[in-house]
Amino acid sequence: MWYPWAVSRLGELTQKVDAFFARVTERHGTDMQCQTGCADCCHVRLTITGVEAAAIRAHVAGWPSDRRQNLATLGPTDRCAALDPAGRCKIYQARPLVCRSHGVPIRMRRGTLPVVQACHRNFTRTTPDPDCVLDQATLSATLYAIDAAVAPPGSPGAGAKREPGHRVELAALLADLATI
Repeated sequence: MWYPWAVSRLGELTQKVDAFFARVTERHGTDMQCQTGCADCCHVRLTITGVEAAAIRAHVAGWPSDRRQNLATLGPTDRCAALDPAGRCKIYQARPLVCRSHGVPIRMRRGTLPVVQACHRNFTRTTPDPDCVLDQATLSATLYAIDAAVAPPGSPGAGAKREPGHRVELAALLADLATI
């Protein structure tokens, strides 16, 4: 079942991540190389949460059929299915959180140690301010909580609700949306 309030909560979270990205770019703009057409971070096949899939579905539903049909174009297996041939995102306005956070410094765990990682093109001359580092665990936990609110655990068998944390292949979602 699709809950509009959950997509609204996702919208609030995406606005916060977008504002965070803007702050990092404003403060460290000379050391941020992210721009339209750069797809270095997009050489991966993505899976997304159910609530992100619902937001993409809602966004694409209003498109004309010829634009939706362009979503079915599958590129090489080593790049995101949402990329067009010029390296631009076909679903940019509804892109998942992982895409919105690419490029900024992200604190994550590698084994038992915390590390800060950013796109290899960014922060080559400066060190990001501490408040310009996104905490991956907090972002993931928040997204999981929003997704879990949409997908309470169901019982096995026909008609069961999907489990929280279930991932959706973006390529399959876009292929499916191309047929509606």
